Amino acid sequence: MPLEGKTAIITGAAGGIGYAIAERFLRDKARVVIADVDPVRGENAAQDLGKLGETRFVRADVGSRLDAHNLVAAALEAFGEIDILVNNAGIVHAADFLDIREEDFDRVLRVNLKGSFLVGQAVARGMVERVKAGGPAGAIVNMSSVNAVFAIANQVPYSVSKGGVSQLTKVMALSLAPYGIRVNAIGPGSIMTDMLASVNADPAAKNRILSRTPMGRIGQPSEIASIAAFLASDDASYITGQTIYADGGRLPLNYVVPVKPGA
Repeated sequence: MPLEGKTAIITGAAGGIGYAIAERFLRDKARVVIADVDPVRGENAAQDLGKLGETRFVRADVGSRLDAHNLVAAALEAFGEIDILVNNAGIVHAADFLDIREEDFDRVLRVNLKGSFLVGQAVARGMVERVKAGGPAGAIVNMSSVNAVFAIANQVPYSVSKGGVSQLTKVMALSLAPYGIRVNAIGPGSIMTDMLASVNADPAAKNRILSRTPMGRIGQPSEIASIAAFLASDDASYITGQTIYADGGRLPLNYVVPVKPGA
């Protein structure tokens, strides 16, 4: 098992893609620290996933520097080391550019972008010290999105934050490469999570998603988890600073747009 004996922190792991990544890592024999801001869902996730292997739940607001520090300390106390970080925690807020409030813009960037920076920095500092002491390097996986490349008009802070995550991934990768620490990102398209449930329940909205997805289906969280497992493993030992887009072919598509009369 490629992750056997390794310890991973996964943020936003109480549900959705984070939960699927935690499950996959446990099946690959890693030890997993489930971090989430929701203590009830987090404890339930740790209890359910504990049947597969060693898990701990740590409540963490990733946008708080103190919580990021305490998360790292709790992981070290529980398992003695940190080999893998998956920065998965993320939120959305729908509003048009002209209408979005400053506090909602700040709230999304605080979790999605600042959270990835704070937890990533806290974990990376420990990884660097371990490398300097002669220990093994580690791997960090950030969660970006296809929205890092194209925008949705009513998802202003989400699109901006994910563009930032892709750039943060490159900066981290360059900074940490001398220590052998790899940093990559995953850019999911439309994935069957609670975040997508309302859209998926609307036939017209679902049809719009499928019309721009060449593979003709919505992705599953387990498919994103498989990429995370690969990037965290030694099989990806020469990959750093990259974003792997898993979108069913959506990014290359350029012809599903409404045509204006007379165009």
